[in-house]
Amino acid sequence: MTDQAYRDLRQWLGHLSASDRLALAKPGLALRHEVAALAKRLENESAVLFPSPDQHAVPVVANLLADRGWIAESLGVPEDQLVARYQQAVREPLAWTEVGFGPVHDVVHRDVDIIRQLPVPTHNELDSGPYIAAGLMIARNPETGVQNVSIHRCQISGKDRIGVLLLPRHTFEYSEMAARRGEALEIAIVIGIDPASLLASQAIVPLDFDEMAIAGALHGAPVEMVKCQTNSVRVPARAEIVLEGRILQNEKAPEGPFGEFPQYYGARAERHVIQVDAICHRERPIFHTIVGGGTEHLLLGGLPREATLLDTLQRSFSCVRNVHLSLGGVCRYHLVVQVERPQPGQAKNVMMGAFAGHYDVKQVIVVDGDVDIYNADEVAWAVATRFQADRDLVVVAGSQGSKLDPTTEGGVGAKMGMDATVPPDADEFAFTRIRVPGADELDPASVVESDGAAAVADIIGEDG
Repeated sequence: MTDQAYRDLRQWLGHLSASDRLALAKPGLALRHEVAALAKRLENESAVLFPSPDQHAVPVVANLLADRGWIAESLGVPEDQLVARYQQAVREPLAWTEVGFGPVHDVVHRDVDIIRQLPVPTHNELDSGPYIAAGLMIARNPETGVQNVSIHRCQISGKDRIGVLLLPRHTFEYSEMAARRGEALEIAIVIGIDPASLLASQAIVPLDFDEMAIAGALHGAPVEMVKCQTNSVRVPARAEIVLEGRILQNEKAPEGPFGEFPQYYGARAERHVIQVDAICHRERPIFHTIVGGGTEHLLLGGLPREATLLDTLQRSFSCVRNVHLSLGGVCRYHLVVQVERPQPGQAKNVMMGAFAGHYDVKQVIVVDGDVDIYNADEVAWAVATRFQADRDLVVVAGSQGSKLDPTTEGGVGAKMGMDATVPPDADEFAFTRIRVPGADELDPASVVESDGAAAVADIIGEDG
């Protein structure tokens, strides 16, 4: 375990390879579905490097962050300190520094042909075509120059055109600001970046909070950034690939469907359009892709939301100890909150604070400190033995949720909270958990025979 985050994609891939967690695919797998199929099969086991998909000169890599342990490792911290490390980086950001040149500008294409120059995969069965699914979109506030970093699904719509879904957050707001000025919004799409920068891009922070400063704090050193060749956006100097372009005003085009994090398809609709003006990359670049709805997709969004929600709740409730967005809840919708000795009625207030903390959250379960919030069976046990629907259930109708949740009506739906804590006035013995003394500490190898077959046969007899 290093005590520092890995500074670029290649460092992290080298570490995964050295620890036998980077599988090498056979050359020539198809960019349409075959790359995603192998990545999906191995998503909980290893990263995968595709050396020449569809005979393309640029390799593809997937599954960079296969579980929470890998994420912690990429940041150089123990897994039990992962959320705290992210919280610290958000609280104490470290501004980036500008340099004159970086490897990302080794090669510059001004005659753009995205599909010819980059190996963009098609993932899910009904996806409308090739998508850049792991690109950090960096946009500048057209009035102040402050930058924002986020990830958006980017459909390749032509040689130099991309259809992009902009949800009503910061990039969308910058685009609206540019439109009021009668301008296109300058952007860059950064592909092939270190894990810390990927995670930083998903932070839930206020408008005009530059996420690359969070990446710097996670690295323990400022991120080196360079100015784009065709616009004023600054991008990580050690990135693999950058597409420079503009979000056009007064122009929309069909985009979608695309396999999204709820593991359903985001629908086809008229979306914003990006004009790509240049493609820059390292010598021998590596293209990172994230399979839509896969484990990497979910975990990448889950950890930053956990850190944000924990901060939000702890500011108001001293009883809150930890939170977890479960994989079963697509790391967005289902939140478990661990509390210690809450006051009467406080668990319900915690639920409402969580609903307000992020509109995606649609279910909150509050549990006591003796419940392992990362163990779905433990959480289900707490609900089974400490929750009564007529007393402990909270339902909020007609509230804002995720527009990608197919059970909502245009993003408006219901939220549910369950208080699965021991009632404060309960009989202590009634809620005392059973325990076999010594079971947790016992080493089975010390009391189990290593080769007991003969003794077993003697005990049970030949006809046993």
